[in-house]
Amino acid sequence: MITIGQLARYVGVSIKTIRVYHDKGLLPEPDRDASGYRRYGANAAIDLIKIRTLAEAGVPLARIRDLRSATDDEFQQALREIDDELTARIRGMRATQGRLRELAAGQLAPLPAEVAAYLEDLARWGFTSRWVNLQRDLWILVFATHPDRAITLFHDQAEILADPALRRLFLDYDRAYDLDADDPRIDDLARRIIEATQKRYGHDQPPGLDASSEIPALIQGTVNASSPAWQRLDTLIRAHLLIRTQLDE
Repeated sequence: MITIGQLARYVGVSIKTIRVYHDKGLLPEPDRDASGYRRYGANAAIDLIKIRTLAEAGVPLARIRDLRSATDDEFQQALREIDDELTARIRGMRATQGRLRELAAGQLAPLPAEVAAYLEDLARWGFTSRWVNLQRDLWILVFATHPDRAITLFHDQAEILADPALRRLFLDYDRAYDLDADDPRIDDLARRIIEATQKRYGHDQPPGLDASSEIPALIQGTVNASSPAWQRLDTLIRAHLLIRTQLDE
């Protein structure tokens, strides 16, 4: 027979923990002997090891207490379920660890892998870092606010940029950033964008959009805040679209 201190050292827990287990009804508390000490036997050590193992696996104390009355089959089934839960938690912690390491390396990925690859393509195609960062921020906003439409819109955008002629148009858009808002090159670029848009979509909306969609305003609001030239481009394009709509009516 051993004392509570000896039991605690043997199992690797504190005396306070054993007393908590007594209070919670997980471990029976033995009567005191003639010397006034509580003495524990081998079964108490075995039970305490079971409790500690389950507690370390994240099993709530209430569930551990309930398992005291389980049959062998029920206990084994519970252990399998706990093992599955622990495996899932470990998988989640490894994913978290991976994101933590990406954060430490400056490689946090807030977007799907195909979008991240697309952003790398933009840099390779000669777009400025300003444009790449703006595109990253825009796609984060779109995926966050319209997750049901974002991937369709992204695929449409990626398809456009895969066309060298249309890519040239976007490169010119990127480089118009520093132009004066009254520069005649803005008018020419607006005309080319309008012609390319009509050729690609006709009178339809891009895939994933409808007449009530808030996405274009979300995107252009962010873009226009960056450059007076870009703001004027948007104004010219919107004016043309408004005229076209009125003519259609």
